[in-house]
Amino acid sequence: MHKPLRITALVAACTVAGGALYGAGAATAGQSTANSTHEPYNIGLLVKDIDTYYGTTLDSNGVYQASPDSPYAKDLARLDRSARKYIDRAARKAHHRGEKPAVVFDIDDTLLLSLDYEKKTNYTYNSTTWAEYVNKADRPAVFGSPELVRYADSKGVEVFYNSGLSEAQRSAAVQNLKKIGADVNLDAGHMFLKDKANPPSYLGDCATPGTWNCTTVQYKSGTRKHIEDLGYSVIANFGDQYSDLDGGYADRTYKLPNPTYFVS
Repeated sequence: MHKPLRITALVAACTVAGGALYGAGAATAGQSTANSTHEPYNIGLLVKDIDTYYGTTLDSNGVYQASPDSPYAKDLARLDRSARKYIDRAARKAHHRGEKPAVVFDIDDTLLLSLDYEKKTNYTYNSTTWAEYVNKADRPAVFGSPELVRYADSKGVEVFYNSGLSEAQRSAAVQNLKKIGADVNLDAGHMFLKDKANPPSYLGDCATPGTWNCTTVQYKSGTRKHIEDLGYSVIANFGDQYSDLDGGYADRTYKLPNPTYFVS
């Protein structure tokens, strides 16, 4: 999976305790997942807190959904308002300077919500069940994200996607993004996915044919550098993990809330 390390304790507790962690703008410092000598947060209570944060409900089709009036949705709405103002201002400045502004979006839990998978697997990861879930191409949108994609496009900003999904999952990702209304630049030249069999040369020594040693930060930042090498100026980068955002090559970063797993 795109998210090899799934840790659900302190990240979620901090998220629910303080929505300010996910305020709009530059991402805060990465959160520690180091072992501690004190008793950890009770996992049963933690799951309840996560459900409260999302306003988790089971719909008539047996799918877990987030509520549009949940704390999660409200945090996303605040981020969206800030991002729109910034994109509008940054795009105008870039165009005035003769630059080509671009935005970069992660996909999983930045554009496509995986809450149903997390709930039904008890917040654990299995490559087989994850692949089956992704290939259904039926995930709901992260609130506001498809609209933000279209908004950036309407301002003359080039939209790119930088995801840990595999090359084999491209068709499902495109189908799902179209379904939620994020139908902007879904071609291979704008959607970058992990291709471990034939990695792009711009990733350097960490990825060679058949051998993938790139960390998430190396892969994501290396891809953003490649986008800038193509002549674009990345004015904003959106992701639900700090590793989606670290490593530079973006003028501003936006950390979306995700209390269900952590990717180093």
